[in-house]
Amino acid sequence: MLRQAQHERFWGEHTLSQHADTPAKSVRSVTVDIRSSSRHSIGLRYRVTPAHDLVLPAWGAGPIDGLWRGTCFEMFVGSSSGPEYVEFNFAPYSGWAAYAFTAYRSEMRELQLDRPPHMVDGRDEGQAVGYPAAYDFWVYLDRDSWPGDHSAVALTTVIEETDGTKSYWSLAHPPGAPDFHHPDCFALHIPAGESL
Repeated sequence: MLRQAQHERFWGEHTLSQHADTPAKSVRSVTVDIRSSSRHSIGLRYRVTPAHDLVLPAWGAGPIDGLWRGTCFEMFVGSSSGPEYVEFNFAPYSGWAAYAFTAYRSEMRELQLDRPPHMVDGRDEGQAVGYPAAYDFWVYLDRDSWPGDHSAVALTTVIEETDGTKSYWSLAHPPGAPDFHHPDCFALHIPAGESL
């Protein structure tokens, strides 16, 4: 779980909204807690409520491409100094992917991380999927693994349910089809002089 540590900065609990064109069948809310610390790490907790129809694919250990095809917890981080940004995908149990872009969907390359993300699946914490309780997924990430001032953040999630329904959740959505890369999704802004 995310525990308050000395010198830790809490960036809030954020409620994601589902895209109007892709409504969920039974999932009613997705929230994300985000924290950073002086140890140069970021902690995220994604919570899906309820979880009785949530599909959690059995991915292997990452890095793995295409995690967004199923339930996938994501974070995009941009910079105030230019259009470049990075994308992180996380999936139970330990599938992950990281990509860097020079601008909107431009020149994608795999991002090499000094240390892979550490992920804790809610089932390891005694949560059961198949019941209407919430499902939690924790991610701990070394924030020194990518360049930039980390001043704009998009928190997003793809949810797959047992009947095949897929819904797309974000802090904000641009007009048109779901597009987590769009600048409108980078709705969490870190104050000037600070960094995620």
